[in-house]
Amino acid sequence: MPDSELGISVVITTYNEGRYLKDLLDSFVKQQGPMEVLLVDSMSTDETESVVREFQNKHNFLRYIRQQCSRGEGRNIGVKNASYDHVLFTDGDAIANPFWLRKMRETFREGYDVVAGKTIQMGYEPFEKLGRVELYFEDFEVTSPSVNLGYSKKLFQEIGGFDVNFITAEDIDLNIRAVKAGGKIGFCEDCIIYHRTRSTFVGFIEQAFWNGFGRKQLNNKHLDVWSHFRFSEIFKPDVINFWYVVRAATALLGYTTCKLFGDDFAKRRASGS
Repeated sequence: MPDSELGISVVITTYNEGRYLKDLLDSFVKQQGPMEVLLVDSMSTDETESVVREFQNKHNFLRYIRQQCSRGEGRNIGVKNASYDHVLFTDGDAIANPFWLRKMRETFREGYDVVAGKTIQMGYEPFEKLGRVELYFEDFEVTSPSVNLGYSKKLFQEIGGFDVNFITAEDIDLNIRAVKAGGKIGFCEDCIIYHRTRSTFVGFIEQAFWNGFGRKQLNNKHLDVWSHFRFSEIFKPDVINFWYVVRAATALLGYTTCKLFGDDFAKRRASGS
């Protein structure tokens, strides 16, 4: 079967990102089909629904699901409703390169169960240059984020999808479980998603805190996770700067908060209590 006939379901989770959605949805208009886009909206209160409805009047490949859910729950809902055997994940504040689907197809056809694409950050330049701390598990790099990640639907369902108990790092947990189940992860340099960085200092700090919180959740579930870090990759002199230190210190605070107060801290925050 030629690559162009391999159907792709794209799952997008969003909440109050209506100001970005038109750019994202427009980036799918000229993608290579067959494809469908499933947008799972966690009851946004901004212009999200009107943007989606206007787009649906012009294009029939977009399916809209409006349901209160966490990010992990939303992705699971999207996969459950997906029509095709391969699913891609991205976020509401991203933009897909015109060849994203074609290149993802080509990589899947090479025999991979999971495809991790290249994410290019857009926004405040110092935030753009901050790379992620990589984690290797059984020789596979598993920190590839779900803003640019593809799965065979079969493997995704076999390992139970995203763990909805995670605040962040649910994509790392999914990738680790995929490797444990025998899945092969392939990296695609040409499968490009453009992703907006946090635009404010407060947003940057909040993201770093919850990323640290999620890393502790990851450690609680996979007790040997830290043994797989390559510390030579974490403390490279050429990547350490002011913002790197701020992010690391804030993430450590999040990690410690999870260690001291557990998952209930995040649940209380979400409920407003």
